[in-house]
Amino acid sequence: MNQHTRLPATVLLLLLCLPLAAVCDDYSNRYDLPREAPALDLGVQPLGYPAAMIGAVLRHDRILKRRLDELGRPFATFPFRRGPDMLDLLADGRLEAGLLGDMPTIMLSMRTDVLIGGLAKRSATAVVSRNPGVLASMQGRRFAYVPGSSAHYTLLQALASVGLGEPSVTLVELAVDEMPVALEQARVDAFAAWEPAPSLALAHNPKARIVFRGISSDYLVLTRRFVESKPEAARHLVAGFARSLEWMRQSRKNVETAARWAMADGAAFSGRAVDLTLAQAVAITRRELLDVPAAPALPDWNRDQEPLIGEFDFLQRLGKLPAGSRRERVAAAFAYDGLRQVYANPARYQPYSFDYER
Repeated sequence: MNQHTRLPATVLLLLLCLPLAAVCDDYSNRYDLPREAPALDLGVQPLGYPAAMIGAVLRHDRILKRRLDELGRPFATFPFRRGPDMLDLLADGRLEAGLLGDMPTIMLSMRTDVLIGGLAKRSATAVVSRNPGVLASMQGRRFAYVPGSSAHYTLLQALASVGLGEPSVTLVELAVDEMPVALEQARVDAFAAWEPAPSLALAHNPKARIVFRGISSDYLVLTRRFVESKPEAARHLVAGFARSLEWMRQSRKNVETAARWAMADGAAFSGRAVDLTLAQAVAITRRELLDVPAAPALPDWNRDQEPLIGEFDFLQRLGKLPAGSRRERVAAAFAYDGLRQVYANPARYQPYSFDYER
């Protein structure tokens, strides 16, 4: 089975799901993702920025596709509404890699050995309320969230900061792209989400306010079984990831092109146009990724302390992790040196060369 025979099945899936975007929860089960397939399959998130830009640029990367074809590993991307939807597929070997937030990364590392290819976002995830006020006054209110996501972790932090817990509020599971409209229509009182949902809510509802911010990170996550069995293919994926950031940093025109690709991907996946201006998309990408020092390399705060351990401990105290979860599994995920190898051998991996499909 090759990439060309697999893409029509994916397109058919999207067409089937578009009218039922809010309820088609089993969409990923219909993807043509057999175990032990030769392709390198990457899970992307076209509804979350700036990860959507990275996924879109990788999908257009001719250099990456050529290098992987030479290795007999055709490249394909598969869209997901949220990171937690990828976890089963990554854990059982049907996806080789994915762009994931911090809480899904922790959850996955408890199920299977993973390695971090680089930093895909460093920003503040927000809790947005439809009325001005403080969190302490929101007991019993309706909070929209995505279970198991990085924004779920932010919501847990926000509630804990005022002595509340999940039982103190009414949790409403909702797709992230539906949250701004739900807030404006008063179907929920607040939501926890990543960009662009907070920006959209603030732009369309003058009364909306951010009542809590939590630091969130996204990563390129690879399964250890893939890295160890196909190390060269893994390095070329990491190179494509690094190249996507280098290319976007080259000029505003490139960032705008990436944003247009990402907005088109999001519209095709959700069945509706992304209610975001090009300028807003560019601003989010710059703020949360391109202006992050050293990205895609992990910043100094990850080298000076064990990354994500504070979050691990917090989630473990709340009983959100499986029994027997060990923090060492999280720390081990950050031991991968694929990005260093890519930059150490630019002639081979071409992190500064660009060739994108238009």
